Amino acid sequence: QAQLVESGGGLVQAGGSLRLSCAASGRAFSNYVMGWFRQPPGQEREFVASISWSGGRTSYVDSAKGRFTISRDNAKNLVYLQMNSLKPEDTAVYYCAADPSNNGGRYYLSTDYKYWGQGTQVTVSS
Repeated sequence: QAQLVESGGGLVQAGGSLRLSCAASGRAFSNYVMGWFRQPPGQEREFVASISWSGGRTSYVDSAKGRFTISRDNAKNLVYLQMNSLKPEDTAVYYCAADPSNNGGRYYLSTDYKYWGQGTQVTVSS
């Protein structure tokens, strides 16, 4: 029943911005850690960003710090990833994911996330 659906991907010029959205349905995800992962062409899936249950703590991969912002609106069951100053190396399929456990504070392992969206393509041209 639980489902995550990403949207907002597309083609953008280097230096531009995109905002990805993740809509949750089937259940409330307000007490879930939410994360964004991405899979560049020919590479493994990697952690991008996460946000705590209340939104009070966020984490980012080093390459995204200062450029990406994760946020959530629990009342609307929505999670966002604002991406600014995009670079060609940001090109990837971006996935929204939900983690029902705290995992001792761990946030970066994809195996900890139990619910996943279908992904949305982000392509950044130079």
